[in-house]
Order: sequence, then structure tokens, then C-alpha cells
Amino acid sequence: MGTPAIRVEQVGKRYELGATHGGGALLSERLQNALATPIRALRSRRGPTHLQPPQPRSDRDEVWALRHVSLEIEPGEIVGLIGPNGAGKSTLLKLLSAITPPSEGRITIWGRTATLLEVGTGFHPELSGRENVFVNGAILGMRRRQIEARFDEIVEFSGVERFIDTPVKRYSSGMYVRLAFAVAAQLDPEILLVDEVLAVGDAEFQRKCLAKMREASDLGRTVVFVSHDMQAVQRLCSRAYVIDKGGIVAQGAPSQVVAGYLSRAGPEQRGGVAVIPPDAERFRGTEAAKLRRVAMSDDEGRGTSRVRLGQPVRVSLLFEVKQEMEEAIVELGISTPDGQRVATMQNVDRPGSPVALREGLNEVDVVVGITLLPGEYALDAAVHDRHGSTADFVSEAFRFTAVNEPVEGQARWPWPAVRGQVRPESTWSEARPVHKDLVDAASP
Repeated sequence: MGTPAIRVEQVGKRYELGATHGGGALLSERLQNALATPIRALRSRRGPTHLQPPQPRSDRDEVWALRHVSLEIEPGEIVGLIGPNGAGKSTLLKLLSAITPPSEGRITIWGRTATLLEVGTGFHPELSGRENVFVNGAILGMRRRQIEARFDEIVEFSGVERFIDTPVKRYSSGMYVRLAFAVAAQLDPEILLVDEVLAVGDAEFQRKCLAKMREASDLGRTVVFVSHDMQAVQRLCSRAYVIDKGGIVAQGAPSQVVAGYLSRAGPEQRGGVAVIPPDAERFRGTEAAKLRRVAMSDDEGRGTSRVRLGQPVRVSLLFEVKQEMEEAIVELGISTPDGQRVATMQNVDRPGSPVALREGLNEVDVVVGITLLPGEYALDAAVHDRHGSTADFVSEAFRFTAVNEPVEGQARWPWPAVRGQVRPESTWSEARPVHKDLVDAASP
């Protein structure tokens, strides 16, 4: 195996409670504390860069955000970092970015690195989007001629053409991240570090960013991607790590790692009802509304987690609404345990329309006319605004089983002599004879 892009050896990060950043911090850490700049300088390197701990300091109350972390990432890999909030994912990304030094261990990085962190604080508020593109491009190591040559591409990718000469203090958080990512995406670094920033963008922008990261991997560049969007991790990444309580607790193929993680961190489910706690693993959206409960029932309204052949899937979704949504789009997905989406339904599917969600608790019911072949499934639930921005998205919010038991008047499926997940309605003709001459005449 050749030289890796990133090597992390027994790294730990210790923070002193109540202490301010001092002499042990890197200059970039002190600047971040002052400016909270999300995109760090693009570092051109002739050889590997080593980041090692500072000198020991006096004893204080302390907490270890990371401890005994070791990993290697190869050039061209897209690696996902997943785990609960506060697990240490963002801390690890800051160490890789050289924003802050490790307290112990060693990090070696081969290649130029661009980092996208902490959306919404990277631009000077009084400058326009155009001016901030040039400022951030210069911070990231681009010459003015390079920025001018790529300016149109940057603006087109960001989708903020109409507001490019408007002071960014009037931008939404989504506009901030679109423009910031667009600048970083044009640098073509060997290594791109991305921390959950895509959660702010709308669905179309997320697709563009995922495509850009996939393109970078195809060109041999390395991407490290921190996300709570389990489906994006499975679609995009070649490998995934679970970080919990400051350490790596699992690694491997994304589908297996995500399935294992969700089985441990999933909602508490009993009697056809899954309660979604506030700290449940979820895609970090605007939080205008948050999923609180998912319930499945049978034809008689009784709670169940079993669906028979030909039986409609009946689901109730309870949302806690913090900010009124006049035109909300509610989404329900059916997926396999490894995260492969089987079907997607939204309340705007014909002949539906958006619903109004008022402050407080709101419940939305859906009946899905789908015949699932026997197997294990999960429900994903989400709510978006009419512009496509996601308020909340919970993968595997409810787990259920499709069983080979017919409803009245239907036959059992000859399981397991069939593949797939869905048994759609179909219309078949009777067999009719065809003369051999007609077949021969049609043959090439």
C-alpha cells in the first residue's frame, strides 16, 4: 500500500475547563477563537506536515474530547465520520485542519488541504458576496487572476447570482454556506474536510455538493465528511467511522457501520409506537419542526410493527413545531436495514398539497398502498419547507416487518422464491399462440 493521505496515531485532545486559549494553541486556533472563520487557509506543502502536541501545562480540571484515536485514510477515499452530538467528530476535523493541536499523539497529512467548518461566520458582514469571494479566495491561497477566472463558476455553483452584490449580512445561513462551499470547491485541494455544512442548504444544493465531492474522489482527491445524514454517508462514502465518547468504536463499509450505529442509537420503540427523543440521531436541519413520534397501526387502528401482504401501511407522524410552517412538505420513506430506499412518499404527491404546521404539536397521518415482500424494513421521516430546506430528517425512525400472511381474499407469496422488496400491481394477458414463421421473420 502506498503513502496515505492522512495518518492519525494515538491522538488525543484535552480541554481545560474554564480556561481560555493560551500559549499552547496554534495561531490558527487563536484566530478562530477571535473570528470563527469556517474556511481555513489552503496550505501548500512540498512534503508531509506533522502536527504534534504542545508542551504540558499545569494541572487543571480537564476533559478529553478525543483519546487514543488512530486511523489512516488513503488518497481518493471519501470517508464518513458519524456519531452522536458531542462525540468528538468536529474536534477530530479541527485537528486534521490544524486549527488546534492535539494534546497527545501525532497527525501527518500529505497534500494541500481545504476545510469547511462552522457555517455562517466566514464572511465580513459589511462586504458584498462578490467582495467576500475575493477575500476568501485570497485567504485560501488563490491569486486574484485565479479568482477572476473562476468567479462565474463560483457564483453559478452557489446559486446566489441575484444577491452577489448584496452585503452578506443580509444573507440567510443557506446563502452563506452555498457561497462558502462554492469558493472551496473551486480550489481542487488534495484533501477536503467538510463538517456538516450541507445541512443548511436545500436539496438541490446538497446534491450538487455531494456530486462535487464524488468528482473530487474520482480525480484521486480525499474527502473526510462529518454528517448526521446516514443516507448521504452510505451513498457517498467508501468507508465510515463511528466516533463516540471521544474514541473510534466501529469502522468499515458504510452500510454495515450505519446499520450497527442506528441499531444502538435508534428511537425507543414499543407496541407500534416509536418515541424520538430530542437527542436522537438526525439530519441537522433548520429545526423549525422536529419529529417526536412515529406510530404504525393496522386496519382496526391497533398499534403494530407487522404488515401483512396487501395490507396498507398506516403511519402517524407527530411533529413539535417551533416556527410556523405555512406550506410544509412531509416525507415518509421506506428503506431496507442497510439504508437502501425502497419507496418515497410526500404529501405533495398528486393530488396532494402542502400542509400548514402551527406552533405546538401537529400530527399528520398517511396511508400507503404498497405491498411489501417479506423482510425487515424501516421508516424514514422528514419535514421540509416548500423551498426544499429541511427542518428535520430522522433515518430509521421506526422499524417494522413485512410478513408472509395474506389479508382476506389474497394468497400467500411463494417466499423465498422471489427477489426484491415490492410486489406492485400488474396486469397480465392470457397466453396466445404465435406462428413460427412470424418469429423467424422478426429475427435478425
